[in-house]
Amino acid sequence: MELRPILSALRRSPTGAILVALQIALALAITVNSLYIISQRIERIGRDPGLDVANTFIVVFAPIGKSFNGEAAMREDVQILRGLPGVVAATTINAVPLSGGGSGTRYFTEPNEKGKSDQGNYFEVDEQGIAALGVKLVEGRNFDAGVVTKPARNSPGWVPEVILTRAIADELFPGQSALGKSVYDGVGHPAQVIGIVEKMHGSWPSWDKLDHVVLHPVIADESQAVYLVRARPGQRDAQMKLAEERLSAVDNGRIIRRVRSLEYIAASTYTDDRAMAVYLAVLIGLLLGIAALGIFGLAAFNVSTRTKQIGTRRAVGARRTDVVRYFLVENWLITTAGVVVGCLLALLLGYWLSTTFELPRLKLYYLVFGALGLWCVGLAAALVPARRAAGVSPAVATRTV
Repeated sequence: MELRPILSALRRSPTGAILVALQIALALAITVNSLYIISQRIERIGRDPGLDVANTFIVVFAPIGKSFNGEAAMREDVQILRGLPGVVAATTINAVPLSGGGSGTRYFTEPNEKGKSDQGNYFEVDEQGIAALGVKLVEGRNFDAGVVTKPARNSPGWVPEVILTRAIADELFPGQSALGKSVYDGVGHPAQVIGIVEKMHGSWPSWDKLDHVVLHPVIADESQAVYLVRARPGQRDAQMKLAEERLSAVDNGRIIRRVRSLEYIAASTYTDDRAMAVYLAVLIGLLLGIAALGIFGLAAFNVSTRTKQIGTRRAVGARRTDVVRYFLVENWLITTAGVVVGCLLALLLGYWLSTTFELPRLKLYYLVFGALGLWCVGLAAALVPARRAAGVSPAVATRTV
């Protein structure tokens, strides 16, 4: 088919074609960047945290009187939790993984803030911390009960030993094993690395060093401590209820405020990511729908204004397929113009998003699939008007009114 008649027709009435092409361009630019953001959010939510999230829960308590003896009361509570029939392990902990709140500090490989350093998210746990978290110890050993202490409140004390995740161990000691080496705090106190955990996500899912976690052998201060409990598979909910009942029956100067599953806490932390993905998915649907309506409207308008021309072509021998092909090619040209402009806009928008919000750069294959998607939408939207045009009778060409 020759393109000259199509281009001539578009030049005679360019306004509608230009508007639809711009609509397609905007739809493509926004759609591909939105899809990229959605994929990042889904990837973030679906990451393996290295924890037994499905079977873990926390117990939040609050001291209510002078009768609360911090260390003794918390040790008593933990022993009660460990005695529950469906519990694997329990520990005190200063912050909840994947909760959005926690504590961090900088670790150094040499005293006096020298050598390599890295920021780590630390958790204070006892000798059952690793079992309660459900993480995998791949090198070294666990904490001994004798090394677990409760420092005085606001004490600047340091711990004698730590367990690192592999991510922070490789950052501090690249190309060598961190096991047996020492890390230092900001004032030069050493702590020996006694174990390496394969993977564990910390408190802040949006942090780029989420898996840079350090475990300290400490009974957390009662002002921030919670109990972390890991149940046997399939028994979490029953053990949550039982834990609340057993602890509430003990009067040691504290009350149980709430019991929550780690799954619930993680889901709450990722609420914004899920909401963003849903919002952008709805936006993409609306944009594609509006673009399809624009293409359909333009094609239908062109068919209605060219009825006599179509009848003439049919009268001189054009087949139905020729008419359908004519309008599909015309639509393809308009869509292609929009796609080309849309690709440029998408790259500019992606660059702006990456520099303004520190997002990764848009990957080019999203443009490829976006362009193919818009072409398919354009052809599908124009197909009904094109088939209607093919149904025009050759007798229309002889009408004078």
